Parts: sequence; C-alpha cells; structure tokens
Amino acid sequence: MQIISILAFAGHSEAAIQFYVEALGAEVITLMRWKDSPDPAMHTVSSDPNKIMHASFRIGDTILMATDGIQTLAQPDIKGVTLNLEARDDAEARQLFAALSEGGQVQMPLAKTFWTSLSGMVTDRFGVSWMVNVAQA
Repeated sequence: MQIISILAFAGHSEAAIQFYVEALGAEVITLMRWKDSPDPAMHTVSSDPNKIMHASFRIGDTILMATDGIQTLAQPDIKGVTLNLEARDDAEARQLFAALSEGGQVQMPLAKTFWTSLSGMVTDRFGVSWMVNVAQA
C-alpha cells in the first residue's frame, strides 16, 4: 500500500510545480490539462481548459500529485498537513529552506534542536507547509 498526497492549488498548479522544479529539483512525471483528457466530457469541466486536471511529480523518492481542481467546487486551503523534507546535511537544509522561503512565510527559522543539527518550518508561496530537517544517522 502507498499513500500519495494530492495538492489542490486552485488554478496555480503549473506555477507551483515549476517552483518545486526550481527550488527542490522536482521531476515532472505526468501533466494533463483538462482539454487533453481522453474523455471529451471532461474538456468542459473547468472554465479554463488549459488548467491542470492531474499532475504528478517526484521530489527525491516521494511522489506528489497536483490539480487545479474543478472551479465549481470550493477549493480547500492546504491546512493541517506539513510535508517533511529530510536534507542530507546542514548546507542542503539551508539551501532548501531558503528556496521554499522565497515568497513564503517562515514559521520557525532553521535552528539546532535536540533531534537534529538544523530544523525549521516554512509555508511556501502556494500555502504548503514544510518542515526541513537534517536527516540523522
């Protein structure tokens, strides 16, 4: 069994995915727009057929999915979930944290803790909450 998180970006999936490609080295696996669905009935579900119906991307060993959602449904805020990003060392933690912080809001600055050499929390510009930790042996 595997759990894969789907992030609903309410019309900003393409920008969010590009941000993760640049900031975290994400690799896009799949990207399908509403207009490209093999089911013609899906072409008109969104008021903008160029928005993302489904995307998947890999960050390290983790796959995440993204969608712009259906505009007729209320889009939930991304709350109550934090993605934990394990860095290999302090330098990588600083680089990842800085990249995610650009345009976002730092919740807890990177600092030494009792569980790791560096840990911090940030909400990125797309509303996704991240914890960056240096992985411990």
